[in-house]
Order: sequence, then C-alpha cells, then structure tokens
Amino acid sequence: MEPRQLGHTGLRVSRLGLGTLSWGRETSDQEAAAVLKAFWEAGGTLVDTADVYADGTAEHLLGRLLESIVPREDLVIATKSGCVADPHRAVDASRGHLLTALDSSLRRLGTDHVDLWQVHAFDPLTPTEETLHALDVAVSSGRARYVGVCGFSGWQLAKAATWQLATPGRARLAGVQLEYSLLQRGVEREALPAARDLGVGLLPSSPLGRGVLTGKYRDGAAPAGSRGTGERMAAFVAPYLDSTADRIVDAVTTAADGLAVSPLQVALAWVRDRPGVAAPLVGARNAQQLGQALSAEALTLPDEITRALDEVSAPVHRYPDQDWSTL
Repeated sequence: MEPRQLGHTGLRVSRLGLGTLSWGRETSDQEAAAVLKAFWEAGGTLVDTADVYADGTAEHLLGRLLESIVPREDLVIATKSGCVADPHRAVDASRGHLLTALDSSLRRLGTDHVDLWQVHAFDPLTPTEETLHALDVAVSSGRARYVGVCGFSGWQLAKAATWQLATPGRARLAGVQLEYSLLQRGVEREALPAARDLGVGLLPSSPLGRGVLTGKYRDGAAPAGSRGTGERMAAFVAPYLDSTADRIVDAVTTAADGLAVSPLQVALAWVRDRPGVAAPLVGARNAQQLGQALSAEALTLPDEITRALDEVSAPVHRYPDQDWSTL
C-alpha cells in the first residue's frame, strides 16, 4: 500500500487507515484480530482508535493484538482524548484531563507511546493555548510522536495550527480528522483550505458516507445487520438517507457499472485522491468488509468520472465561505 506523508511532517502513513469504532461492540475479538492481520498483510500501517470507543475496550483490544498478531513497530497507532461521559460537559480538553487520559490510553494499549495523539473535539470552556500545551508536553515527554485534532471547524483549526507554528519548539499539528465523503463535503468550505495552507494532513472519517455510498440502502433497502437497521447506529446513518444522497449514490453506482467495479471502490478512490487527503479511515467491522475496501487500492478514477462526481455532489459555497459564489 502506498505510503503518504501526514501534513508537513516526517510521519508516513498508509494511504488507507483502519478505524476501530466498532471494536469491542459490533466487532468481536476474533474478528478484530482477523481484520488487523489482513490490514497489516496488505501493507496498512495507520490504525485509529480513541479512549471512548467502547469505553476503552477498543484500545485494550488493540493493545492485546500488538505483538501477538502484528509487531508494534510496524503500525502507526493513533488515538484520541478529550470526549467525556458527562451530561453537562461532552468535551474536556483541559491540560490535566488530556494528559491523564493519554496515560490511561498508553496503559490500555500496552505501549510507552502513540505515534499520533489527537484532541477529540474542540473545547469551548478551555483556553486553546492550554489544550495545545498538553500536546507539547506529550511530545516533549515522549508519550506521543506527533499530534493532531479532530472535529475542529475552519477557524478553530486555523487558530490551533497557527498557534503551534508561531513559536519554534512547539509541536506542529500533523493531522486533522474530519468527516469527508461524496455525501459530506462541508470540509471544503473552510477547514480543508485551512489545513492545506497550514500543512495539516486530512484524515477523512466516514469516507463511505456512513455506509450509504456502498449502495446497500438504495430504493429504501435496509439490509439485515447493517448499521442503518441497528438500534445504536440507525440515527447515525439516517441523515444520508434523503433525496440528495440518492442522487449522488445513483451517480456513484453508474460510474461503478461503467468501470466494472463496486460503488464502494469508486467512493473510496474519490475521497482518497482528493487534494490534502492523507488517508481515509475505514471502519471495517470484519475481514470481508476490509477486503472490499482494500480492493480500491488499485483503482484510480478517470478524470471525466471524477469531474462528474464532483459536479453532482458539489457543496454550495455562500458568502463568506472559501471561494464563495452565492450570496
């Protein structure tokens, strides 16, 4: 699998990342082991997790699989801290909480460092410079090699990245994790231009439109066992089951038929090769789903198909968005 640099740093990651949101819940220990081994054997290196995935079980499971299934040194382990189970405060990005959470993640992962440590969300109650100081401490203490953020808006990302670049010695932001797909191109308004200008690599989450771009929900279908039918994840999928999404999915399916590939391969190749993207994160729940994602590795979309997909899914840019054209 082709490696890519993450932003303007020396960190190299596989151009497809493995997400672990389902580990410990929808994905069993045996399935996780099979997925990780297949990913590694295909040349994959970037594995993304978080301290809140299955209440820490995903990290613990990944830690058990390191060495027994895949050598630790062969992987780029990324985790996230900052989201908390508090009904009154969903995010705590204070220095104290972040560094304590990182230490807990390292214990669960069974390692002395993570390759990429990310602030899981923006915290409006904590000064940004305090949050970013926790990243500096993590790098200077050796607990993290590189740092990044998740879910930041354009101005939040620009502020954080600029702050880190303002003084030599601070740990620059290597990556930003944001949802990005043919069904969700909102990052192109401000966040992606900011990331590209400031040398921050984009790690797209939900690159398959929360599964909708595979085509399995076409014509009102609801496949048994899919996230769209599950009690916990149905609301996550629902926003993309509308007429706008139907039109885009139809275009993806038409392109796939013309290329004799699957809609999944077309949708994943499109986002993987967008300017500024380092590695889409695919949350394969089993080895079969991972194999489908890996099959996109050899696909490069023809320019005319890329342009057609760009047009059918184009976001509306209104004043004062980046490159706005509509008042």
